[in-house]
Parts: sequence; structure tokens; C-alpha cells
Amino acid sequence: MRVLIVKTSSLGDLVHCFPALSDAARAIPGIRFDWVAEQAFAGLPSLHPAVERVIPIGLRRWRKNWRRAWRKGEIQRFWRDLRRDEYDCVIDAQGLLLKSAWVARAAHGPSAGYDRHSARDRWVGGMYHGAHAIARDQHAIVRNRQLFAAVLGYALDAAEPDFGLRVEARHVDKPYLVFLHATTWPSKHYPDLYWAELTHYAAQAGLPAAMPWHGPMERVRIESIRDRGGKPVLPARMELSELAAFLAGARAVIGVDSGLTHLAAALGRPTLGLYGPTAPGLSGVVGQRARNLRADFPCAPCMRRDCDYRGEAERHPACFTTLPPGEVWEAMRALVNADA
Repeated sequence: MRVLIVKTSSLGDLVHCFPALSDAARAIPGIRFDWVAEQAFAGLPSLHPAVERVIPIGLRRWRKNWRRAWRKGEIQRFWRDLRRDEYDCVIDAQGLLLKSAWVARAAHGPSAGYDRHSARDRWVGGMYHGAHAIARDQHAIVRNRQLFAAVLGYALDAAEPDFGLRVEARHVDKPYLVFLHATTWPSKHYPDLYWAELTHYAAQAGLPAAMPWHGPMERVRIESIRDRGGKPVLPARMELSELAAFLAGARAVIGVDSGLTHLAAALGRPTLGLYGPTAPGLSGVVGQRARNLRADFPCAPCMRRDCDYRGEAERHPACFTTLPPGEVWEAMRALVNADA
């Protein structure tokens, strides 16, 4: 059986889809998947052994200049790649009309996805050959697992999520920690001074604290942490596959609500997720060695991209004042000791 998955972004959303693939591979021997993913994340799906081909799509870039993308032939190449093969089923696990539903409908094969009451975009239900009701008040991983089981026709067991990723850890001589500071929402940024304090705890424990970066603003933040007295290790800029291997080799990971933090948990590393404006119940890190720390603040979780708290606060975003570095460090130590 050959299935096409349409789940283009973001990084965390792709990670949340892997347990559904593992379920399907157990239930349907020989099933193979192709996957449509944003170009920036195209290296991720192939980390799962059931994924055979990744079809990159450049929607994020194309939206800035559709005409240029057309003149360069990028859209035509994607269209040919998408329609190259026939599929027994096409699953839109994204549920957005302009981001995924049209892609699923255009591929060769019967399409399926969330119904109008279950999808993030209520207009997508009519786009598919089959639409399924999946309760929205559940973690994203649970929703994906239920959708795949409903579409492919197998009973979903009660087993813990199996991400199934195959990543060889980067070999190093000395154990290290990874602090994942980068995220798209300003309100989800753990304060720089708090990160600086955490790097001191790490140094006292004899564990270098690596802080990966990708774009210039992320590097600027690491410099800001250094300016506040922190001792972060600045690794070389890594592509996604390299970063996955780097995370797989970490002694432990502390991260904000971001795709990389979800990836670290999926790779089985002791992972501590820091949640201020967002709710871990629907999108928290999941894994046998993962734990979520949730801010205890009057307006949390606010689900706002920008913090609009106007009261007095020692640091901003204000909700993270209830997750001070000492408490975070002790939670990480407990997580690592439980794993020993």
C-alpha cells in the first residue's frame, strides 16, 4: 500500500505526525509513505524508515513572489513531482485550505482529512473524498494517530507514541547539554538573563551548554546571553539532519515551545519543555523521557504571539517569572536522574 502524506509545516507539526506512521506500519505490513513538506523541513520525514520519498514544496517562499517562482519553473516542477505516482490514499494531516487541502486534492489518489468540525480550517472538509471527525480538544499527536487509523482502517491500540526515528547520535568525547532558545513567537522566548543563569548551573556541573542557531537573530540572542554573563557554547551552524544527530547525542535538552524541542523528545532524549503563553496539554513535548514545565501566571496560557501584560514583572515575558532558572535546573536534574 502506498500513501501520500501532506503535512508541510511547521517543524513541530511534522514531528507530531511520526507516531501515526509507526502505528500504520505495525498495522499494515509493507505500507510505504511519500510526504509533501516545506523545503526547510524536507530533511525530516526521511528520518522515519516508513518514508520512501519526500516531495519538497516552497509555499512559504512562493507566497512572497508567485510570478518569480512560476518563471523559474519551481511550481511546475513541484506539480510534476506531486502527480508522478498513483497513491492508494492521500492524507491531509494539516487541515488548511490554502496550505494543504489543495495539494491533497491535486495528487493522484483518493484524498482524506479532517471534517469541517475537526480541521483548523472549516472549509477543507468538502475538498476530500473522505472526511473524518476527530475531536479537537486532544494533543496533536493523538489527533494524528486517530486520523490515520480512521483513514487506513485499522484499530488504534493504547500503546505509547512510537516516533520511530532512526538517527545516529553525533559522537563526542564529553557529555553536553543543549538549550533550545529559538522560537517564532516573541512571547515564547525564555528571558536571556534566565538562560545565562542556566548556563552557569551547567558549567558548575561540568556540562557545556550548547545553544544551536540558524538565522542571524538567533545568533544575536546568544550574544545577548553572553553579554548578561552567560557561558553558552556556540556550535557551528547546522542543517536539520546535522542538528538531529546533535540532539540525539545530548545528555539532556531544555527548550522553549518549538519544533526542535519536540524533535529532541521524539529522539528519546531527556527533554524539558518550558511553556508560558502556550498550553502543553494540546502541544506539549511527548516522550518517555520528556516533561513539560508550565508557567503559573494569571494570564497564562494566553495563546498570544506578543506578550501584552502591563503589570509589574521582574522579566518579560512576565509568565516566565514563575519558571525561574533554579527551578528549571532542578527539574532537569530530576529528569536526568530518573533516566539513569
